[in-house]
Amino acid sequence: MIARRAFLAGLAAVSLPRMGWADIGSPAFLAAGKTASGFVLHGLTGDGESLFSVPLPARGHAAAGHPHQAIAVAFARRPGTYGLVIDCASGAILHQLEPPQGRQFNGHGVFSADGALLMTSEVVSEGSAGRIGLWETDTYRRVAEWDSGGIGPHDIKRLPGGRIVVANGGIQTDPADRTKLNLATMRPNLTLLSSKGEVLDRAELPTELRQNSIRHLALLPGKIAFAMQWEGDAAQPVPLLGLWAPGKGAVLCPPDDAFAFAMKGYAGSIAATQDGKRIALTSAPGGVVMLFDEMGHQTACHTRADLSGVAAIGGSFVVTDGSGTTWQVQEEGLALLSRHTLAWDNHLVGLGPA
Repeated sequence: MIARRAFLAGLAAVSLPRMGWADIGSPAFLAAGKTASGFVLHGLTGDGESLFSVPLPARGHAAAGHPHQAIAVAFARRPGTYGLVIDCASGAILHQLEPPQGRQFNGHGVFSADGALLMTSEVVSEGSAGRIGLWETDTYRRVAEWDSGGIGPHDIKRLPGGRIVVANGGIQTDPADRTKLNLATMRPNLTLLSSKGEVLDRAELPTELRQNSIRHLALLPGKIAFAMQWEGDAAQPVPLLGLWAPGKGAVLCPPDDAFAFAMKGYAGSIAATQDGKRIALTSAPGGVVMLFDEMGHQTACHTRADLSGVAAIGGSFVVTDGSGTTWQVQEEGLALLSRHTLAWDNHLVGLGPA
């Protein structure tokens, strides 16, 4: 009898309307981390305080927040095979996504504006050809897939009208150990896809910079900011920020050489304020957060060990580091917001407008 009651209660819970983000305190960010006992996903306020924490089965990379419901999909560190659909109100795992045979998730995903569709970045295990997986969100059943337009897609963002932009990193990796197999011939690109998966536009880098893997994206009004990771000669200072307005060529934004070297060839996360006036890049290897204006001119550079995730809130930015600290970032410097007993991972995902 007890089991029957529990079963009926479970059915009732499934049938109830899902809570929205406001119902659980209006978290501003999602962030994965590692504690002494394992891996977790947190929902954070704009001040870096935790509103909820959900265990993860292995190291997380990024998460996608549903636009209306208090639902997050947490993705494994790339390449990985778990995608967990989490009810952030209860902590329950609603679904576990599994890519088709011979596919691997590649760290990121995004919901459609109405929340009816989840799109995931994926690779074909052998060869790293890019795919965008499509999942309907009533039952999180896979319904289709698109060609991503390149090799090794990583971050994806939704644009107005249902279009998406894909950061195709260009790197072919060994499916077992992530060994990079094609550094001499890699060709990263940005691909713009229609709401039906058709290629609308594509931007590539100059030949001499084709070893600059395009990894992460941020949206500005009318254009896309992209962060890169350099796979070439470490003695060569290269731009790690670019701007692309579809229909035009990509514009690279080099800082002074000294600041380029400070990033150690690695831009880990990127964010832009909603008005598009300010852009932030982090480098965990360099322990750097660098600020730029909307034209890609550097305005500030601050140092702190193992800076990793960054997201915009209002007209400023919040960054996380590997010691569990969150900081507010302005041109003047870093201001402490909160400390947690964990190591924050790569990304801080904003839950505001896409």
